[in-house]
Parts: sequence; structure tokens; C-alpha cells
Amino acid sequence: MANDPPRALGRGPGGVPRGTAPAHEDAAATPEITLSVLSGPGAGGEFTFTERTACVVGRAAECRLRLPRDDARAARHHCLLDISPPDIRIRDLGAPHGTLVNGEEIGRPGDRPGVRCAERDLADGDEVRLGATLLRVGIRAPGPAAPAGRCAHCAPAGGPAADRRPGDVMCPDCRSRPLSVLRGLLARAAGDDALAALRGYEVVRELGRGALGAVYLARHRGTGERVALKLLAARTAVGPRARARFLAEAERLRGVRHWNILGLHAAAAHGAAFCLVGEYAAGGTLQDLLAARGGTLPPGEAVAVAVRVLDALAHAHTAPRGEDGAAVAHRDVKPSNILLTGGADDDAEGGAARGGAAEGTVPHAVGLGDFGIAAAFERAGLAGLPPAGDCGGSVAYLPRVHVVDRRGTGPEADVWATAAVLYRMLTGAVPREVPPGADPLAVLLREPVVPVRRRDPAVPRRLAQVIDAALIDTPRIVTTSAGELRTALAAALR
Repeated sequence: MANDPPRALGRGPGGVPRGTAPAHEDAAATPEITLSVLSGPGAGGEFTFTERTACVVGRAAECRLRLPRDDARAARHHCLLDISPPDIRIRDLGAPHGTLVNGEEIGRPGDRPGVRCAERDLADGDEVRLGATLLRVGIRAPGPAAPAGRCAHCAPAGGPAADRRPGDVMCPDCRSRPLSVLRGLLARAAGDDALAALRGYEVVRELGRGALGAVYLARHRGTGERVALKLLAARTAVGPRARARFLAEAERLRGVRHWNILGLHAAAAHGAAFCLVGEYAAGGTLQDLLAARGGTLPPGEAVAVAVRVLDALAHAHTAPRGEDGAAVAHRDVKPSNILLTGGADDDAEGGAARGGAAEGTVPHAVGLGDFGIAAAFERAGLAGLPPAGDCGGSVAYLPRVHVVDRRGTGPEADVWATAAVLYRMLTGAVPREVPPGADPLAVLLREPVVPVRRRDPAVPRRLAQVIDAALIDTPRIVTTSAGELRTALAAALR
């Protein structure tokens, strides 16, 4: 499915080819979502999904699933389908005539105070009305393996964690206590060769939390080595092939080495938990630095940080591709994933090589963390759908293509995100304005980027022009190469 063109719902029968499902045990155990067109110009059409994906449905030519252009009751960007078989969620994007499920409108963004998006989880047999088009949802979900629905991380019997897929699961209680799960893995490591990479480590303190887990500072009892231990909790049931697929991708990412990339030392897994052993950055994050500096950095310092990130991206984007042909991409470049390694505890030589104080341009050694991990976790089918009501979180550093068709989110999206981070360092704001109560994904689809100098007229004009050009993402991203943006930034400051 990775290279499928947009499909028209209003042009007769047609469908999305069945994707392979390496994250599952065999064809019979592969969860599947089918959308059948019951009525409308494309009656008889069928679309099948077997892998994690998300796509916009609407009249616009860029929509992956297109509604008839002459359907006055359908919007250009009508709704979003978020799919992680056998789960599927529909989200209205502010369509004037609404999105109906079983004859009932699911609501619209901002309908309820404090709720930014209108969405609903769909079930087998549900019927969805989008203008003149009526779809029926079909869900094929294999029965759970025995023992059914028990958490792999609770003692002794495991907490309830019902799931429609075979494999290991994690209950909500364990998911809310990542430190307890991690300590369980560390204790188990002594007698489990699958967790050998974790042997000898003890947790010192928590460093941060994210949507899928948490990261901790750990110390090796024998050597004193300090590392970052990141625990990821799968949102879906985990089978052997899904686990193996993620660990193989982590091994590939371990081979991506650069002074401005925080190294991944090892990865291990048990049950529905995955643990990454990585390089520790003592200087905190760029997000921490911005908070300490009042929200912005001087142009020279901000550009120096961005250049280090671009150096890392340029190196990684040319690394050998995976078995699926996908290029190495970070897919989550943001201030909290840009680490400052030039702290007092860091090696001076390593800090200088990363572009630290020795160069006289930026008093921080910069390392890009979590390289490719989010993408690998999703491709292995482990990320699942976000919690209901999450509404997509922050879209501040995501280009528009992330919503239109997530399959197209690759190296060029990393370049766009780096320009967005530079925008934030210079102006204290993010590229797109998201009004209070607005659906962030709808804003990302419809609203343009605010020009840099409209945010802060003090930003040098040539620098602002380079950033504005790099943030063009409609209808596609214009600046696609990390090296291209690096060269333009260097020229702008001459």
C-alpha cells in the first residue's frame, strides 16, 4: 500500500490492494478493515486495509480516498480515517453537512467545550454517510490467543487487557506505571537472554514521558556507565513477528552513527514492552533551553543548532534503506527530541565534535534523539490508535502531508520540521496558529504558515525568507534536502 495513488470513491468499483502484514503471524491471523461503497456514484467499490495507516476522505484531488467532485454535500476535506486493523476511528474535519454514522451525526470540531475534535470508533457493520456516499465498515478480527486478554506484565495472573488480536498485551494499569514495568524487565533480565542488553542497569530517575512510554536515566552497576533507558508500551497485542520486525529495525537504526545523533546501543523486548538502551545527554533538551532563555535564541545560536540537526539528517537520510524500501527518517523532529550533550558530565572531545563550544558558534553540543523509533514502532503495527480524545496532540512540527497521507511522510518531512523548530527558536511561536478549541489537524489542512517576520520583524530578512521558503508544504514540500536547507541558512547569515 505504500505507493498507492489516491482512489476515487465516485468512479466505479475499485479498491486499495491488500497490503502485506508482516506484523502478524499468518494470513488467517491478519486483522482486516474493509470499506464497501453501498450507494453513491461509486456503488460496488471496496477498499481493504491490513496495515496501520491514516488518510483524509474528501473532494480534494490530494485526498487518498476521493469523494465525487460534484457532490455539494461533501467537503474538500470531509473526514479522517485512522486505521490500525482491527481498529478504525473516524474524525469529522468540520464538514458543513457533517459526518454521519448509522444515521447520527458524530459532531463537529469545537461542538463541546474543551473537546477539540469530533471522532468515533467504528464497529463491524457500521454505516458511514459522507455526502451522497454511503460506506459500510467490515472488520475481520482473529480470535485472541489463549490465555485471552491477560496482561503480560502483571503478577501473578495479569490484569485485564482485552484485545482482539493474538499476542501479548499490556493492561491500562501497567501502561500508567512504566517505571514498574521497566523494573520488572530489569529484574527478569538476569535469567532471560532476550533481555540480556538490560543486565546490570539500575534506574536513577525519570527524564521524561511521551505518548507511548517514558525514558529514564540509568547507571550500570559494574562500569558506572550512564545511559538513557526508554520504555515503549505497545498499544496492540504483540506477536513474535511484530516483535522481531521492530527489533530488526532497531538494529538497523543502531548502525546509523553520526556526531549529532544520540547513539542507540541496544534494544530488547518482553511481552508488550520494548526497551531501548541509548546514549544519555546530560544537558537537557532544546525545549528546556528555550524555557530557560525566555522562549527564543539569538539568530546565530538558533541557526547553529538547526545546522547540527540538518547535518544529522543529511547523514541518516542517505543510510541504507530497509527491507521495505523505506529511507531512514526521524519523523519526530521537535525541541524535546533535540538534546544538548554539552553538560558538565559530558566528554569535552565528544561535545566539540558535535558542534559545541569549541566551534564558537553555539555553547551546546547538539544530538538528535529517538532517531526513527516512532516510525519503526508504527510500521511494526505496535503503536495502534492514540487514546480516544487525544485529537492528534501537537501538530506544531508536522507538515501538511502528515495529515493528507502519512505514507508520504519521509526525509522531506524531517527537513520541514527542522525549519519549524528554527522558526520556534527565533520567534517563540510555532508556524501555524491553532485557535483555542480548534481541531489541530483541521488547522494543519486548511491554514497557511504565518510568515516569520509577521511574528517577529527583528528576524533578519534574508534568514526569514529562507525559513518561509522551507515551510512551504502546499501542495507539497518544496525544500526536500537537508543539505539544501543547510546551505541556504549559511548563505543567509553571511
